[in-house]
Amino acid sequence: MRTTLTLDKDVSAALERLRKARHASLKQIVNDALRQGLGQLSSPPSPPRRSFHTKAVSLGRCLVGNVDNVAEVLAIAEGETFQ
Repeated sequence: MRTTLTLDKDVSAALERLRKARHASLKQIVNDALRQGLGQLSSPPSPPRRSFHTKAVSLGRCLVGNVDNVAEVLAIAEGETFQ
């Protein structure tokens, strides 16, 4: 079958890179890509992944109070000699 396709620039560039890497014709690359894509589209969707949850752990109260001022926190943590 002969048809005309209008490709987006990114698709066209990807096809051209693949064609050069495989030393194949554009027709062969497009047909292979369409076969794979249509095969994936026609297969049933994979089951949804189980969500992953981490358990919260209490780290206790903040030992330095306000941590908005980084210089103050470093001065407390490293002593007043920190510059």
